[in-house]
Amino acid sequence: MKMKESTIRKYAGLMAEFGLTGLEITEENTVIRLERAASAAPAVPAVQVLPQAAPAAEAVPAPQISDTAVIRSPMVGVFYAAPAEDREPFVHTGDTVKKGDVLCIIESMKLMNEITAEQDGVISEICVKNGQVVDYGAELFRLKKV
Repeated sequence: MKMKESTIRKYAGLMAEFGLTGLEITEENTVIRLERAASAAPAVPAVQVLPQAAPAAEAVPAPQISDTAVIRSPMVGVFYAAPAEDREPFVHTGDTVKKGDVLCIIESMKLMNEITAEQDGVISEICVKNGQVVDYGAELFRLKKV
């Protein structure tokens, strides 16, 4: 599939507007990933066309550090701690969670994606603030295994 230059420029503009260093677009059977270096000077995004991979059903596996698991963002988007502005956050520091519990929402391309716990544990740290833009792989939570 060939994407129009004007479309690529539109996505590059969105990256600059929101201060993103990466953006992945899936159209039909093609994945296009735009990346740029995180610097003060504006950079022209590199374009990489990848073959379509099977969609990820789960969040990126959390690397293990002793008895702590790190939960990372599986996508670029906006972090939301609660289901709505006037609602309680899904979790607080010190909360016990079970595998499958919703921890937060990442809004990406106007889609709300629930991020769930991959294992049982206790939230030892919430690493981002509500409404913060997060990159792919950004640390969202630290979970103490139980």
